[in-house]
Amino acid sequence: MPVSRDYQADPRFYTLCASPPGDELADPVTPAAFPAVTLRYRNDRAAATVGLAGLDDAEWLAHFARFAPLPENQPAPLAMRYHGHQFRTYNPDLGDGRGFLFAQLRESGAGRLLDLGTKGSGRTPWSRGGDGRLTLKGGVREVLATAMLEALGVPTSRSFSLVETGEALERNDEPSPTRGAVLTRLSHSHIRFGTFQRHAALERPQAISLLIDHVVESYYPELSDAPDRAAALLTAVTARSARLVARWMAAGFVHGVLNTDNMNINGESFDYGPFRFLPRNDPNFVAAYFDHSGLYSFGRQPEAVFWNLRQLAGAFSLVSDSGALVEALNRFGALYRDALTEALVERLGVRPVSPEADVDLANAAFGALAEGGDALRWEPFFFDWFCGAASETRAMAGPRARLYDGEAFRSLRDILAMREPDRPERLTHAAFAAPEPEELLYDQIEALWAPIAERDDWSAFADKLASIEIARTAWALTPPRVDL
Repeated sequence: MPVSRDYQADPRFYTLCASPPGDELADPVTPAAFPAVTLRYRNDRAAATVGLAGLDDAEWLAHFARFAPLPENQPAPLAMRYHGHQFRTYNPDLGDGRGFLFAQLRESGAGRLLDLGTKGSGRTPWSRGGDGRLTLKGGVREVLATAMLEALGVPTSRSFSLVETGEALERNDEPSPTRGAVLTRLSHSHIRFGTFQRHAALERPQAISLLIDHVVESYYPELSDAPDRAAALLTAVTARSARLVARWMAAGFVHGVLNTDNMNINGESFDYGPFRFLPRNDPNFVAAYFDHSGLYSFGRQPEAVFWNLRQLAGAFSLVSDSGALVEALNRFGALYRDALTEALVERLGVRPVSPEADVDLANAAFGALAEGGDALRWEPFFFDWFCGAASETRAMAGPRARLYDGEAFRSLRDILAMREPDRPERLTHAAFAAPEPEELLYDQIEALWAPIAERDDWSAFADKLASIEIARTAWALTPPRVDL
């Protein structure tokens, strides 16, 4: 196959699973044989980073619909084993039930180890009676979610490929029969908090130590000489998780299902189900229709992430000093506050000044969003005031000018007037000439899906992705660097 010189296979997790106790981590599986395959989306920008952009569509389908092994990579897919807390109830009957780890590669330039994993690729030993499939609508939603989150500077998996499979699926939360699909993600590890929880529940400290060593050597080599690798790793994962949830909050994103099996050890979000983006500031906004108690509502996401970190620490306690683990957890609050302030300053497009002044700006921004109430949508607020005072003329000539002229926004405008814009040349991008920003609200996704469902018209979906890409280049936001 025509891989480029940037293609570098590194199937180290498969090697880890080849002998005890690594053989307790995953199961070799056979991909589903789909009756028909139609390529609906391929992420060539992501493919270029791992040397796979040169595949033609037939070769692409061979690898990401039929799952023929990539050169010198895994000879067979692996369904990963894990447990987890789901809505804070422990569930030992989990694992990759409709997905698998397909390949591992090195990212060109950065050298990061990346996974190609699937969703909807067929039944596994962990399917629990399910069909192992993904609906096409679910795949479309995830492609859109990852594109928007990347544009907003959130650490996220990237949707790599979406293939329609020619199957009719029965679901109780979609009009059925509904069309089937298989999605491939490019992500920075699929090792979850629940991967460690499984071995803790089974009282296998040797397996926990093996997995910690693998994670440190593969993803955190700077921790290799730490006297207590488990505590050092928890410190690092706590920092990355704090920054992840801070970025969600700044993006107005509600994950929806923050179970421990939906969090990984690299602080990268993945596996998007009932996600939503906020229409307006609302701490009680819930994404999942089945989240009746609001456990994973927008405002409770930091609490949920910290609770999950505590469960990871509980698993690590089988091999580490509990005092060191508690010390690592105790950093979360300050790390989250600092990361949220940083994210909001970046979203407003101004230069940081000092920790105290930046907190004042963040508080003023949240105060303005709260005062705006139903009249102020989340994303337009950041769009209107991007680069601070440099956008005041634009904001005060826009559709929300009367709102911004009120007393509730005076404090924010005064603070922004004293801030230097960060890279104000970004305002010359054509995206800022529009009266409204790019958004990804629930009704918009439903409107994009309707022509696909009704007449197989993918033009609105393609146009939306193109618009999100324009927004990404206009904002020029980047996921944060993490200092341990």
